Amino acid sequence: MKRRIGFLSWALLFGYAFLYVPIALLVVFSFNESRLVTVWSGFSTKWYAELLHNDALLSAAGLSFQVAAVSATLSVLLGTCAGLALTRFGRFRGRTLFGGMITAPLVMPEVITGLSLLLLFVAMEQWLGWPDGRGVTTITIAHTTFTMSYVAVVIQSRLAGMDGSLEEAAMDLGARPAKVFFVITLPLIAPALVAGWLLAFTLSLDDVVVASFVSGPGSTTLPMVIFSSVKFGISPQINALATLMVLVVATGIFIASIVMARQDRQRKRDEQMAIQNG
Repeated sequence: MKRRIGFLSWALLFGYAFLYVPIALLVVFSFNESRLVTVWSGFSTKWYAELLHNDALLSAAGLSFQVAAVSATLSVLLGTCAGLALTRFGRFRGRTLFGGMITAPLVMPEVITGLSLLLLFVAMEQWLGWPDGRGVTTITIAHTTFTMSYVAVVIQSRLAGMDGSLEEAAMDLGARPAKVFFVITLPLIAPALVAGWLLAFTLSLDDVVVASFVSGPGSTTLPMVIFSSVKFGISPQINALATLMVLVVATGIFIASIVMARQDRQRKRDEQMAIQNG
């Protein structure tokens, strides 16, 4: 038993080191004085100062965050509708085909997805005159297309595991379906909505393959800039920008954990009060 616990402890330690040591090295070398990202020559914050004057990198980062936020929001709206259709409308005609089309982008290679969307946008521009070239709009549509599938799976699994007695009781009391959804269903699936939004935001922010196919001049995202800079050597400014992004994400996770812990304590207090009053 002791050997097993020791092995599991070492395996857990190795797993965490494999995940977080590269991030720690990235943060450390963002304060490196040398321009070489692998050679430490002293502590300096000059790359953060130079980052503030790098308009190309900041513009690409701003574009990536803009596209990720819009596509994640659209993915949540469309994915919620798809999840509701698959879990609340029973065995309707074409359900199997609809479910397959929703989940297909999950297993489709990104190269195929990017190429097919590029051909679609070119055909639409020839036939409809929209979109006018490739840019922010086409990137947003492309990211919404494949991130919506992930959100739909998250929402569908949450709705499938949710107790439907509350919705049925509300409808028996005369509530309309729309009111039942906004008053009862939506608060219950709110954690899944937040999780789906964050997942879609991360996938969009990290994408480089699909964006390379559907982007145009003046619409270069941050992953594309980083990927192209690898050929000429990564600047420490990218390490500095990545460190700031890690700081923002860590702060968000810390705040979310505090809010969730408070909600959990409040829920337990409400349950105890309900038991005492009952």
